[in-house]
Amino acid sequence: MSGVSNSTRILLLPILLFLNQPFLFARADSPEVTFHQGEGEISIEIGGQPFARYVYVDTEIPRPYFCDVKTPSGIQATRNHPPIEGVDRTDHATYHPGIWLAFGDISGQDFWRLKARVRQERFVQEPVGESGHGSFSVENVYLGEDGSEVCRETVSYGIHAIPGDSAPLGYLLVQDSVFSSDKGSFVFGDQEEMGFAFRVATPMNVKEGGLILDSEGRRNQDEVWGKIAKWCDYSGTIDGNSVGMTLIPNPGNFKPSWFHARDYGVLLANPFGRKAYTGGEASAVEIKKGEEFRYRNGVFIYSTEERDDSMPEKGFQAYLNIAGE
Repeated sequence: MSGVSNSTRILLLPILLFLNQPFLFARADSPEVTFHQGEGEISIEIGGQPFARYVYVDTEIPRPYFCDVKTPSGIQATRNHPPIEGVDRTDHATYHPGIWLAFGDISGQDFWRLKARVRQERFVQEPVGESGHGSFSVENVYLGEDGSEVCRETVSYGIHAIPGDSAPLGYLLVQDSVFSSDKGSFVFGDQEEMGFAFRVATPMNVKEGGLILDSEGRRNQDEVWGKIAKWCDYSGTIDGNSVGMTLIPNPGNFKPSWFHARDYGVLLANPFGRKAYTGGEASAVEIKKGEEFRYRNGVFIYSTEERDDSMPEKGFQAYLNIAGE
């Protein structure tokens, strides 16, 4: 097992600074980000229009997720949740709700396949929105199948409207997590399904004419799966518009991510799966009692009237400007 270096032992201060810093790109005409608290969920609007729902209490999916995620033009970029029979591909209906963070193996517990669960304990920072951006932070406890505590996570989410010429270029969702335990060590294991992921709207998947493209120019599952890149984009056509979602692992993560890319519509950034993706020695990232482990990603959501292959790189640069390395 590989221990965590001093560079990954952090305090919560960076997350709090991230939450409280002014949005560098907000303009006077930037749309307002607003949050509406519901029963076990938060509805998020940008400029008075729906952006997404953040669901943290669900009897069928025992881990938090974002669903019904929309572009600035109002087109839904994630698959309907739940998927609609006759409209959507209906596989993995509970595993793939929209955008989510999940791990198939933490100390032998499977949070991806919903065998173990993640329970939100509290809001560290209540949702706060303003012109151009909004944020909130929660503490989650990861519980094994027997109900025992595996670890804890403090995660902040930032929602940013990236300025364009006359309207937002796209929306950026920023995730910043710190994992720790005061009860004992825990281990991130080696599986394909480990990390930050999304499921695109059915018309966007490759089987329906969509495209997976990474920063190295590789295309679709056969070329992208198991490869490392600075970003990976999934795009397709909906109602005559080009719609895309770009998955961006933070370059400052403890190691680069492999991409788990599937033509049927799922995309995952995974830095934990050395054996799963390369056939090499199995990785095991041990976080010892009292240590803290930081893990960060972003998703850029956009649509254009005509296909624009420069959009993923623009989203990547916006992410770096906001989240840093």
